[in-house]
Amino acid sequence: MEKVEENYKVPNLEKGIAVLEYLSLHTQGETLQAIKSDLDISQTTAYRILNTLVRLDYLIYNEDTKRYKLSRKLLTLGYRSLNEHNLLETVLPRLRELRDEVKETACFGVLGERKGIFIEQAQGHHTFRFVLSPGKSFELHCSAPGKAIMAYLPNTVRDRYLSYMDFMRYNDRTIVTREAYLKELETVRKYGYAVDNEEELSGVICVGAPIFNYTGFPCGAIWISGPKDRLTEKVVQASAESIKRVAQSISFELGYSKSKKI
Repeated sequence: MEKVEENYKVPNLEKGIAVLEYLSLHTQGETLQAIKSDLDISQTTAYRILNTLVRLDYLIYNEDTKRYKLSRKLLTLGYRSLNEHNLLETVLPRLRELRDEVKETACFGVLGERKGIFIEQAQGHHTFRFVLSPGKSFELHCSAPGKAIMAYLPNTVRDRYLSYMDFMRYNDRTIVTREAYLKELETVRKYGYAVDNEEELSGVICVGAPIFNYTGFPCGAIWISGPKDRLTEKVVQASAESIKRVAQSISFELGYSKSKKI
């Protein structure tokens, strides 16, 4: 059996995938020399693989820094595997609508294998605003989108994600126990939205609500982020209503039953 499998191997394809996986861990990109050295492949092979991936738009090459980095094409392919092919095109217009209403950066993310994954954003109108990179992961225990999604997961799925969580402490506001976190999720379900009250970054407030697909599964979340001097308690409450309304509109477009209330 091993001999048969060996006959069907494509070494350069394996090396190409290794390059993609390697660059996924180096968000600022890497040079040809670093890639071929770290992956232990010849310079000629590395050069051919890199240039093929650039030509196919899977990589971007920066002439100034001489570094290769992943493009958004892989993110698009990975996102399609979620079987929510129309989710992003449904979310984006609504995300911009939310941004125009609250003026802060509006974001969209989904669950990944162990953490959340940021997908897209509509940048806020303020001079000082938050900008994230697509594909960046976010914690589930101290982020508004993480809490918003986790609060509505089926128990078996929620428990699986809980088993992955180490409840890393970022500051005194961070939830660091399972018991406190489950209590927080009850609050999220009660009000229909989640808040990151400077739990990861001091001075930063986030407010988010879940998006449901036609089966009633929380397939993602939308949220806003801003500095605490702009997102006062009064503003948070008003913004939360806007976020819930937009999340509900997206959910209904995805086929979520109107008989269920978010």
